Amino acid sequence: MSIYEVMLFTVSLTLAAAALVVSGLRWLRVAQREHYIAGWVGRIALLWYQRRPVNLGVLLIAATLWLGGVAAPLLAPLAIIAATLPPLGLGLRGKSAPLAWTPRAKRLAVAFTIIFVVISAALVIFLGPSSFAVSILLAPLLMDVALMPMNAIEKRLSNKYLISARKRLGQVKPTVVAITGSYGKTSTKNYVAHVLDGSFAVVASPASFNNLMGLSRAVNDRVVPGTEVFVAEMGVYGPGEIRELSKSFPPDIAAITTIGEAHLARMGSREVIAAAKAEITEKARTVVLPIDQPELAALAQKCRTEGKTVVTVSTTPATPADVVVDAVAGVVSIGGSIHPVTVPSVGHAVNVAVTVGIAVALGVEPATIAAKLNHLPGAQHRAEIQQTASGVVVVDDTYNSNPVGAARALQGAAALAHERGGQLVVVTPGMVELGSVQRERNTDFAASVARAGGQLLAVGRTNRAALVAGAADGGKPALVFTGRDVAVKAALDQAGDRGVILYENDLPDH
Repeated sequence: MSIYEVMLFTVSLTLAAAALVVSGLRWLRVAQREHYIAGWVGRIALLWYQRRPVNLGVLLIAATLWLGGVAAPLLAPLAIIAATLPPLGLGLRGKSAPLAWTPRAKRLAVAFTIIFVVISAALVIFLGPSSFAVSILLAPLLMDVALMPMNAIEKRLSNKYLISARKRLGQVKPTVVAITGSYGKTSTKNYVAHVLDGSFAVVASPASFNNLMGLSRAVNDRVVPGTEVFVAEMGVYGPGEIRELSKSFPPDIAAITTIGEAHLARMGSREVIAAAKAEITEKARTVVLPIDQPELAALAQKCRTEGKTVVTVSTTPATPADVVVDAVAGVVSIGGSIHPVTVPSVGHAVNVAVTVGIAVALGVEPATIAAKLNHLPGAQHRAEIQQTASGVVVVDDTYNSNPVGAARALQGAAALAHERGGQLVVVTPGMVELGSVQRERNTDFAASVARAGGQLLAVGRTNRAALVAGAADGGKPALVFTGRDVAVKAALDQAGDRGVILYENDLPDH
């Protein structure tokens, strides 16, 4: 090689090393935010190219420089720099969701680096230094490739914590109450812990610790001798996951809050979602199911034929269920006895009904249950009502991304605004992971905001077109903001001192 070629290769290699750091940080953070599920880093990358067309232009420039660099190596540094830029707008560290350097993240970073170096070396040997650009552009896909073997390795590494948790449950022997559902899992878990407190020594899994490692940690850290009931929230991103959770943490009582469209993008259909959630009942002796939904009514009948004890609940008056919560009348029927209760105005009555069903299954007296229901705890960022110093009421529903929950929160916020005689303002980036119905559901939600007299503030690009179209259909055009910070300031101005601001969902900045 000539001195010129050595210098060019050295510059290209240095730029490629810098690009490896940039791409690694960017896509490692996305992988972490997407629960390390292989395939979803590439999907997020595709979303950035679809929703921000300028990135397609940068991609085309980078590809052109790469191809040109094969014949004219002098273009190699430019090709590498251009390939490092997209997707524009996706930060390295992140504001709302910074990368956490956990041991798992560090191991994945090493695996990604090895794959990146191997692919880059092969391309450069055959096509020249400009081909570093190809590896950089393929970085999200290479991260997905790295995730596949690393997820298997992580499962083996974490097995000791799972074994310890199983041993702890075997020693303490608490009654395990497992809760899943398309929404309402965390709120219901908190309600159950509250209602059972005083009747049992209760431990609930914290926050959203709802996967294998989260529940293992909850058991190892919190379940101590004397614990009588362990309430476990179980999440799911695909078929078989709850079955695995139930194998490790066998529920004595299993409950499903509802079947909805959350995670439709990941699982494809409501039928698959219903089947995945139903796995929670397989090992349980007692199940608590809302029978207002056909899927769950059918599951209740199936569980009876399997010899399980079934506690049915409903939010529809006059339904022949063991527990009926009438949110309008403010009463709960428990085995035919009627008790007055306070149902949260922006919550879900079905969560209350499932809570009562679980308490009934554990033998708590109806009068005790009803008394506890009048002081239910809130769940952070889930229809959480806050009063600001300026007088504005905020309904924080930022941890919600499902159509039914959004509609319920909107209904409650609109009622509060009417009661206060102020303006309703809704700040949202829209709902995600709804697959083929995502555009329709966001359009419908925006139209509902407008019809309720609310001012919609649409944040970001993911669902912008659907939200703007829906608000226009409802007769009150949306205001559009690129970032949430600016939208929050505008919302305070719009609401005045008597208004109500609903923060509906909040997408992390990846």
